Amino acid sequence: MWLGTRSVITVLTVGLLASGCDTPTGDLPPASIPALDGTPGGGGTSAAHRQVDNEPLTLIANNQEFQSPARAQDEFFPEVEVATSLGTIRVRLNAERAPRTVDNFLYNYVDTGFYDQTVFHFVEQGYLIAGGGYSVALQEKPAGTPIPCEANNGLSNRRGTLAMVRQPDFAHSATSQFFINVVDNPALDHVPQPDNTINGYCVFGEVVAGLDVVDRIAAVPVHQQGDFPNTPTTPVVITSISRVR
Repeated sequence: MWLGTRSVITVLTVGLLASGCDTPTGDLPPASIPALDGTPGGGGTSAAHRQVDNEPLTLIANNQEFQSPARAQDEFFPEVEVATSLGTIRVRLNAERAPRTVDNFLYNYVDTGFYDQTVFHFVEQGYLIAGGGYSVALQEKPAGTPIPCEANNGLSNRRGTLAMVRQPDFAHSATSQFFINVVDNPALDHVPQPDNTINGYCVFGEVVAGLDVVDRIAAVPVHQQGDFPNTPTTPVVITSISRVR
């Protein structure tokens, strides 16, 4: 369990100033394009991660592409079912507050079957569960283009919310991976900056049924497998994610 206080949070890898908030401490989960921080407050890189040599130059804070609208949604609050080997989780997405993130999640990954037979590769009871990027054999799936970060949308990383994984030192780098907060994690929220820099981790949905399944996943035995810390001893498989509304 992670029970200490630390100055830098790197979740899956999530990295954000914690401002002294009490948060779990310890090794952190891999992401598609991260620089994994393997120790509290540290800055090491894990061999499980693909280091990004060049940040995508189009994804910068002042780029006008950020002003272009996401694909129109028929429903501001579409819902999906995450079918797992331990039960089904129903999630209501928030396209009103996070239109680009919901667009990316639905059209690029849910509708294409990308998440079928992936796993929750990182599980921390009392913190979060993360998935959406690795096969049962913990092989990374090739993801699409990183998207702008919408963490400044007013939504908080509360218990039961769905948020995007991203590279810790580059906000606009989320692709396919996501996490579900098992507890309230306010240290992962966007904090307004004088220069309007985006930080934090974008919340784009909330569990509306199956929170008991989330807790069940969070409670499974975990171990270190290669460079993957806190990965379930018996894989927790995402058999599919499908739209239900």
